[in-house]
Amino acid sequence: MLTLIHSYLDILDRAKTGRLVQKSDWDMDYVVLPTKRLVKEYRLEWDKQHVIPEDKDLVDRLFRAGMELATSSGIYCVSTGRVITFSREELIEGIRRMPQSLQMGEGKDARWLYSRKIMDERLPLVWAGNPGAPTPEELFIPCVMSWMQESVVDLATCGSITQVDGRDVETGNPMEIQATRRELRNLREALRRVGRPGMGLLAGQSAVTELGDLAISHPDYLRPVDSHLVALFNEMIIDRINMARALNSVEYGMRNASLATVMVGGLGGDAPGAAIVQVASFILANWVCLADYHLLHPIHIRHVATSTRGVMWLQSAVEQAFARNAPCIIVSDIYPKSGALTRELLYEVAANAIVITVSGGHLEGVGSADGVLPNGTGLEARWMGEVGHAVARQGLTLSQANQIVTGLISHYEHVFQLQNGNPGVRFDKAYDLKTLKPIPAWQEMYEEVKAELREMGLASL
Repeated sequence: MLTLIHSYLDILDRAKTGRLVQKSDWDMDYVVLPTKRLVKEYRLEWDKQHVIPEDKDLVDRLFRAGMELATSSGIYCVSTGRVITFSREELIEGIRRMPQSLQMGEGKDARWLYSRKIMDERLPLVWAGNPGAPTPEELFIPCVMSWMQESVVDLATCGSITQVDGRDVETGNPMEIQATRRELRNLREALRRVGRPGMGLLAGQSAVTELGDLAISHPDYLRPVDSHLVALFNEMIIDRINMARALNSVEYGMRNASLATVMVGGLGGDAPGAAIVQVASFILANWVCLADYHLLHPIHIRHVATSTRGVMWLQSAVEQAFARNAPCIIVSDIYPKSGALTRELLYEVAANAIVITVSGGHLEGVGSADGVLPNGTGLEARWMGEVGHAVARQGLTLSQANQIVTGLISHYEHVFQLQNGNPGVRFDKAYDLKTLKPIPAWQEMYEEVKAELREMGLASL
């Protein structure tokens, strides 16, 4: 019989006393084989022509399968080689403690995140930025200002700083402290310049270890009304670095965003199996990450982007499963294959935003060009928000949304076969750095795609 969880120290104890397991055995015996069995047992299938499932019973079965995996497998602490397990009652209690609403930011710029419903007519919050994308320091402030200045944007995030004053930032090196503090100073300065100083942030993107996270836990950097990431690794794995991040938040009070980047085509298999792993990861993250909200960021094992059919199906199914069975705040990442100044980027963002909004999620992005290049701008963040708001205002049904998304996929799916992807151009090639406005060609492309989407059925854009 497991003891009750009275504090995070009880979870740290389990990381030292749990069952000793080799990493390879964890992958096969605790993830691959049980997930494969659960897909069959719960009859989980997907139709590639319907990336937004409309079967209520299917998403309910998905949730039950994820709960079973979380209960039977637990989570692996790779730092100790031991399995952290929870009783079903403890996992249910973890679900009950999840906030239904959460204030982010302060003053006139404060926003309330809330748990959304399927086909919710309330507007999704728009969390803008290119999370984690390596960004040259000279472009950092102009980049973040380009989306912070957009009226549709509620909250902001950013890329990571990889050099400070010409010096490379190395993981676990004292330079990580400097980079993360520089990131937060730049973010706060950018907010001041656009006149939105109280806007809430998801920050600390330059922190790879706990060094950076600890360095910014101060009101002058990351405020208690801001949030940071507490990550899980593939699949259903945590380490002491991220457990330290969770523990660090307990007394300081900053919001924890759990991040489980489940791979479609990875250990969980195709979309249904990966969705089971994602559900289980969220349920476990309620405790091991002390999650205040969940960041839904699955990726395709080959194509990476969140705009593939399988990844969008997972996003929709998981959001619906939680909306129906365990309401909580889910913010979904948009990471397209394409980059700035490409028409395909706008199609990918629109498809992803429609799927997320109609299924019960909030919007975060855009991690353009797979989030590995500084090729994102404020224009596609604006576009993401406008599309999401239009979906909610119009009261789009799951079926109507699927029809539009299927049409959009036909406009961009070819980019997944391009040898070098579709990276587009760097921020300073798509925006005028003096005016912080998109160059005419980028603005014109946006207007054209907007007109196309209205014709496709999103009339309230």
